[in-house]
Amino acid sequence: MGRDMSNERARQMVAQETARIIVNQGIRDYRAAKIKAAERLGLNTRGSLPGNSEIERAIEDYHQIFGGASHDSWLQTMRATALGAMQLLSTFSPRLVGPVLSGTADENTVINLHVFADSAEEVAAQLGALGIGFSTYERRLKSRRDLLTSYPGYEFLHEGLPVQATVFPVDGIRQAPLSPINGRPMQRAAAKEVAVLAESV
Repeated sequence: MGRDMSNERARQMVAQETARIIVNQGIRDYRAAKIKAAERLGLNTRGSLPGNSEIERAIEDYHQIFGGASHDSWLQTMRATALGAMQLLSTFSPRLVGPVLSGTADENTVINLHVFADSAEEVAAQLGALGIGFSTYERRLKSRRDLLTSYPGYEFLHEGLPVQATVFPVDGIRQAPLSPINGRPMQRAAAKEVAVLAESV
């Protein structure tokens, strides 16, 4: 019993320190942040580290304790900016995903959108037509537990904040990739839902 309590306390301590590292240092790789936290606390990184869902809850707790109204205001700004970016790309049925949707976003967070098109070049052409400069990237996401698929994407600034629009095939709107947090299909929100969230923070 004592060992179980000790292990549970260690997991909590690592989760809390990981949350602090992610929020304050902008490290988005949960595994790297967990290992760094365990090493800082002098704990064995080969032991039982907290899962990503535990880290996500610890980040939420951290924002509630240390962020308060300022975090709420920042989150509202990010969601309003996300909504503006979604309106620019409305042709591609954009969906908001990630920390800005879940509420764990901070000043180091990029706004993540999923967009849907017959080809990625259509999205690039739309951004070009709007006079928006962008860079390209590729993102590997799990479409099934044992299958990683690469998707193209475009990163650009909207109202001074970085936005990443990952491009899926048109029929990709029916099945979201798996979340690295909990292994379930990612939560996605359409513009109408984001508008409600932006008002309610």
